[in-house]
Amino acid sequence: MRAQDATATASTTTQDAAIPSSDELATLLADRVSIRNQNELVAEGNVEVFYKSNRLSAKRVVYDQKADKLYLEGPIRLVQPGQSQAVILASQAELSSDLQNGILLSARMVMARELQLAAARIERRDGAITIMNKVVASSCEVCRTNPTPLWEIRASRVVHNATTRQIVFEDAQFRAAGVPIAYLPRLRLPAPGVRRMTGFLAPQFRTTSGLGPGLLVPYFIALGPSRDLTVTPYVATSRTETLNLRYRQAFNWGKMEWSGALSNDDIRSGTRGYLFGDLEAQLPREFRLTAQLRLVSDDSYLLNYGLGDDDRLWSGVELERVRRDEMIWTRVGNIHSLRADENNSTEPMLSGTGEWIRTFRPAGIGGQGSLRFSTLATRRASSSTLDLNGDGRPDGRDMVRGSLTADWRRNWLFGPGMLGSLEAQFAGDIIETNQDPAFSDTILRGQPTVAAEIRWPWVKTSGRAAYVIEPVAQIVWAPDHLADAPNEDSQLPEFDGGNLFSLTRYPGEDARETGLRANVGLGWTRYDSSGWSLGVAAGRVFRQRDLSQFSQGTGLSGTKSDWLLATHLATANGLTLSNRALFDDNFSVSRDELRLSRAGDDFNVSAGYLWLEKNPAEGRDDNMSELMLDTGWRWGNGWSGTLSTRYDFTAERAARAKLGLRYQTECIAVDLSLSRRFTSSTSVAPETDFGLSVQLVGFGASGGAPARRTCGG
Repeated sequence: MRAQDATATASTTTQDAAIPSSDELATLLADRVSIRNQNELVAEGNVEVFYKSNRLSAKRVVYDQKADKLYLEGPIRLVQPGQSQAVILASQAELSSDLQNGILLSARMVMARELQLAAARIERRDGAITIMNKVVASSCEVCRTNPTPLWEIRASRVVHNATTRQIVFEDAQFRAAGVPIAYLPRLRLPAPGVRRMTGFLAPQFRTTSGLGPGLLVPYFIALGPSRDLTVTPYVATSRTETLNLRYRQAFNWGKMEWSGALSNDDIRSGTRGYLFGDLEAQLPREFRLTAQLRLVSDDSYLLNYGLGDDDRLWSGVELERVRRDEMIWTRVGNIHSLRADENNSTEPMLSGTGEWIRTFRPAGIGGQGSLRFSTLATRRASSSTLDLNGDGRPDGRDMVRGSLTADWRRNWLFGPGMLGSLEAQFAGDIIETNQDPAFSDTILRGQPTVAAEIRWPWVKTSGRAAYVIEPVAQIVWAPDHLADAPNEDSQLPEFDGGNLFSLTRYPGEDARETGLRANVGLGWTRYDSSGWSLGVAAGRVFRQRDLSQFSQGTGLSGTKSDWLLATHLATANGLTLSNRALFDDNFSVSRDELRLSRAGDDFNVSAGYLWLEKNPAEGRDDNMSELMLDTGWRWGNGWSGTLSTRYDFTAERAARAKLGLRYQTECIAVDLSLSRRFTSSTSVAPETDFGLSVQLVGFGASGGAPARRTCGG
């Protein structure tokens, strides 16, 4: 049966004006409906009332037209609209006809399917204010076999304001596993789902070997819909007094963030601190601007206070625009090094670089061409023309370089599936140097390069597998001599599968590969229908003459480079194994890099092993042998963990180890972290860091999907 309130008149015009909108109409569904005493409507059996997005269900409902009230008998269920997503359950109730005011007895309120508040009496005022008496609140699931929740808040009175989305507890008592541990005369908490509201955030306990045990208590201040301030005092057993500040603001065109701290501790005398700033902006004509500022009082402050492992702090501005056929990128800034073996006066810490690349397709000759203009400027604070560092560069050398590169490439398909290509390139530089007697003040140079390449892939299918074999050969020519110039951006050339068939193995423009050489390679891959694949690729560079461009340890020195051997295995269950090695004709390995990763539903691991032959030209006086491990797992029942470490086999010690544990259920999240940094630096001592954070789930915005506990039999 359906009953709907409406008003009718004789006039159609009057009728149209008198009928209320659909939001003003009330819909009643019930098994039986009767009229009693001429002004009482009685609905019984599976009663449901819909009004203004409110949904009310009850066993029996009596509407008194004279008093304009509803009298309900339970079980009663009232679903309220709005952000709170609140559901009220009760045994008896007396409500106004619009469901906005009234009293509910033996009631329970469930908010956002997380927080439950059980009360002896609930009073609703204007649909926005809910007042509860004798309340027990918790987001923990209560079982018959274990009726005591993990935590609960008991209060004599609770007020929920749906407009401000706040919950206020009066005479509140906090209990853990049924044991009272704290009493607060007044406690204000955000309603479930609230992401930004002024108040305290979850505190964090932290203890380190340098500062001792301490507590961080962040206080969040919402300054408006688009900006906020977080103030975090940090006190550690009288060994430090620290105040952390973070300010954030969002704009229509971007956002900015400032963070910093001031500290007085017993690690170093005087006031210590840091200041970081970040800016992101969307500019007209599709340009994107980013800027950052990094300032710190001393070399060890960031590590002492757990603010990161960065040992080179860059401050500057970056501008970019990327289109289908064009890229513009420029970056200007200064680096401040925290490394003990680097001098901020004699290294090129102030630098600027920029790139403009445009691609096009020539109509007459076909293929694809590109124009690239790049620039680099470096400055050292020192004015000395001597090489006191012993790195082959004067301590005060400054330079500015501008480069223009034109490139063209075209492919042809011919014969039995063979792919051939031609590539031509010309690069020109103008370089200005200062405070370096080894070079002229102005250097002009140019280099043409031509290359021819042929690929011949073979494909075979056998049973449930497909095989692909692809031999590749490339011949590259460039003049044997390129005018000497300062080298600032190409100090660390690498040899890998990504640049085996490149025109140059240098990462920048200050140095380019010269001479006649042949790049050859062969790849073999097996694809199995069950989802796994195995591949092997080998390659080498042959030179007409040794021009002494590359140092020992790069794998590129001599007339014949080291052999490059790369293998990979990928399985259907997410396991990936790859290895890249460089070795000579005597199988003496100069570089080996092994990587293993596995991603699953409950476990993931990423491991790597790196071995590098010593190379003084790259600042590596000893062989390097390191193992890196990063894992994460989920045990179920809310438990998860992470483990990461880096071990230096050459020094026979771990560089860093970190363990993290997390326990999260529907009502609590506990994070535990333990890390140890091992170092022999004179400015940074070894340190152990322990952190603990506890968050009650159900208030504010909950992070992550909580694990629901199940009730045992």
